Amino acid sequence: MSMFCYQCEMSQKGGCGSTGATVGTCGKDENLSRLQDTMIFGLKGLSAYREHLNTFKPELTKEIDDVMSETLYFTLTNVNFNFNDHINQLMKVGSAGVKVMESLSNTHTAKFGIPTPVKIPQNKVEGKAILVSGHDLEMFERLLIATQGKGINVYTHSEMLPAHGYPELRKYKHLKGNVGKAWFDQAKLMEKFPGTFVVNTNCIVPPKKNCGYIDRLFTYKIVGVEGSTPIENDNFDALIKRTLECPDANGIDFNEDTTLVTGHHYKTVLTLAPQILKALEEGKIKQFFVVAGCDAPGKGGEYYRELTSSLPKDCVIITSSCGKFRFNDIDFGEIEGTGIPRYLDLGQCNDSNGAVQIATALSGALNTPINDLPISIVLSWMEQKAVIILLALFSLGVKNIYLGPKPPQFVNEDIFKFLAENFNLTLTTNAKDDLKKLLIA
Repeated sequence: MSMFCYQCEMSQKGGCGSTGATVGTCGKDENLSRLQDTMIFGLKGLSAYREHLNTFKPELTKEIDDVMSETLYFTLTNVNFNFNDHINQLMKVGSAGVKVMESLSNTHTAKFGIPTPVKIPQNKVEGKAILVSGHDLEMFERLLIATQGKGINVYTHSEMLPAHGYPELRKYKHLKGNVGKAWFDQAKLMEKFPGTFVVNTNCIVPPKKNCGYIDRLFTYKIVGVEGSTPIENDNFDALIKRTLECPDANGIDFNEDTTLVTGHHYKTVLTLAPQILKALEEGKIKQFFVVAGCDAPGKGGEYYRELTSSLPKDCVIITSSCGKFRFNDIDFGEIEGTGIPRYLDLGQCNDSNGAVQIATALSGALNTPINDLPISIVLSWMEQKAVIILLALFSLGVKNIYLGPKPPQFVNEDIFKFLAENFNLTLTTNAKDDLKKLLIA
């Protein structure tokens, strides 16, 4: 089906496009329909970061809300039939994404301190334990305060991993380490994890009806599934009580006992600017690879592990989001003779703006346009927050992005052709062949 729309009374029976038509009754064609779908997906991602920001600084969300309402208005029936106007509106959504991520980053560092690199245990669990998944650092701090002195250890999962980098969060001694990888391992992980599990933002996997952990699953704010226990008004009493009823985790084998490194927020990375510029000048750093994005189940994500593990030793990897769990267990070491880590974890997906900040600083220092810098960008996408990040990059004029592991189905041939011609967007193929194209001779 090339298009589908059933939002107004004029829609064909079964929806415009259901019988193969490429133009709706209103006159909206396939390209405009899909561009409007992309707007909605971008707004969904934007709304997630807007909600996080609203927790800290509601006065900063007005501009974001205006773009969201204007864009929703734009997608109503019989509003706009101009292709270029649709592209401009998408860029406006992307610009709002830039603003919300930068504002959120600043509020996080203002409250919790600027993250610094830290090495934490992976899959090593002890005592009474709570495992927290999601992105909400405000809730996470409240949980750490509520569980302090209660004989409970707190562990991170998936996108909560970067919490360990923030000084005001890692000062809590009962914040112990990370368990598991990206969001989709929840069901298998929780069957084995003996404690309780809290999901405080999106990326929850619906438990199966016969699962053995539903009574240990707690949800926060908009997150919810049948049978779980919602945490209301930041009252963690029920969670604490249920956690203390659980058996100790001592001796639990998660088949992997290693460490992970996080905490390379861009504000920390920029303190290394003199060393980085010197290493570039001396040829010790040849290229930066931004390898970031969402992860999804399946073998396709192994592309990113193969790519990063094959990079020459003079390349620096910059990452964020849960896609890094495909390769963040690898010890990439340092750029020889510099002390500069080859692996830099900027944080959660909403910290993706850090890569732009680093590129902008390099651009200024080297007097070189961003798109001419020795930086290659390879992104994975899973859902709507990846869409807003991609739109944000486009709105800044960033080009030459590789995207995978699968092409978005809501982008048709005409739209992809436009993106390829104007932004040089390229779809990933296989790591070996792509690396030959990406490496600077």
